Amino acid sequence: MIVTAGDLDHPQVRTLLQLHLSGMHAASPPEHVHALDLSGLRQPNILFVTAWDGGNLLGCGALRELSPLHGEIKSMRTRPEHLRKGVGVAILDHLLVIARDRGYRAVSLETGTGAPFQPAVALYTRFGFIQGAPFGDYQANAFSRFFHLTLDRS
Repeated sequence: MIVTAGDLDHPQVRTLLQLHLSGMHAASPPEHVHALDLSGLRQPNILFVTAWDGGNLLGCGALRELSPLHGEIKSMRTRPEHLRKGVGVAILDHLLVIARDRGYRAVSLETGTGAPFQPAVALYTRFGFIQGAPFGDYQANAFSRFFHLTLDRS
């Protein structure tokens, strides 16, 4: 598996992002979906990465710069047929290395509250993320949970 900068124009990437957005809309009311679409992922403060096995896309994720010291994990998604194969671990690990290299002191993320989000929450807590208060422009609501990770300086 190789994690590398993602190409938002690649057909497999577009298909996975459509799956990601439709999954978010199926699990949460539209006004509480904070997943990024293609235009959101093209913003200059977003680094988008993909995981591949040869020519097969396994998953994707993004790192958004909130400030010079704070990043946000966005749009983590593994293709359904590759769940529980370490794709999310590889992407999250890659994004955290980049966050440390950029000098971020913390990384945060927003995720949903229902059963479909439990595997993601388990992954984040395994990496040391702790549930906490909303950050950035997010507001507390019944459909969102917020997690934060303080990064070591090593």
